Amino acid sequence: MFNGLKKKWTDFMNNEELKNKIYMIIYDTDTPLGKLFDVFLICFILLSVFIVILESVFPPSFKPYLHVLEWVFTVFFTLEYLLRLYSAPRPSKYAFSFFGIVDFLATLPTYLSFFFTSAHSLLAIRILRLVRVFRVFKLFSYWREGEILLQALKDGSKKIIVFFVFIVTLVVCLGTLMYIVEGGREGSSFQDIPTSIYWAVVTTTTVGYGDITPVTGAGRFLSAIVMLIGYTVLAVPIGIFSASMISEHKKHKAIPCPHCHRPGNEHDAVYCKFCGKQLHEEEKEEWEDKDPIITSDGEIK
Repeated sequence: MFNGLKKKWTDFMNNEELKNKIYMIIYDTDTPLGKLFDVFLICFILLSVFIVILESVFPPSFKPYLHVLEWVFTVFFTLEYLLRLYSAPRPSKYAFSFFGIVDFLATLPTYLSFFFTSAHSLLAIRILRLVRVFRVFKLFSYWREGEILLQALKDGSKKIIVFFVFIVTLVVCLGTLMYIVEGGREGSSFQDIPTSIYWAVVTTTTVGYGDITPVTGAGRFLSAIVMLIGYTVLAVPIGIFSASMISEHKKHKAIPCPHCHRPGNEHDAVYCKFCGKQLHEEEKEEWEDKDPIITSDGEIK
């Protein structure tokens, strides 16, 4: 009996035809079943996040019903995760990818509730279960605009990191300078450098809580300068991200077919996905018009 089960399991794991069918449904959004699966998956993601929100609002008497729904969602997402691992050409690559980790974390908290039974541990369960909210990040993988957004963030990440380091250096210097100006003054809240750096962060980002304010004329003058710097500073990351978004959008700009005149083809597509004809006929004609060049080795260029 054990050998029979082992053989069936081996056949199931090596069934390439079944893997391809599942792969076409789960990963390929161009097929009818793939689109239908994505619609159901997006609905389940939104409903599961909605249940998490309701769980923090409804009274305790509703919690058992919400927990039942959460288990339904958890079982669904677990099966989805296992099927993705099963059908992926390289399961490890998917498992350690961003969305693979999000898929895994989305199902983990509910199962962890089995191991936290004491009343003291219920708080930890509540915190862990909030990880389910991160399912909403999976929505970006089903929209072309979401892919463009993530790619734009990736392309501008190095510039943003350099800018972030610059801002950290700036607020440390400004906070230290404000401590030199205001520190030790009667009625001043700038009693140490960390507090002054906190003020510099709040002021530079134009948040302005108002819990710490300068009392001297020099301190107020410095505050005005920091506020003006803050407006300038906010424009830099927005400009970096906007430039990356524009560049990425140009790369993915759809081109119309010269034959059927339907838009929607990718910029690097060779054939129209609607009529199947070649998109760049002028390149082919230009090549055909050129006289062949025969080299000394007999090769045709």
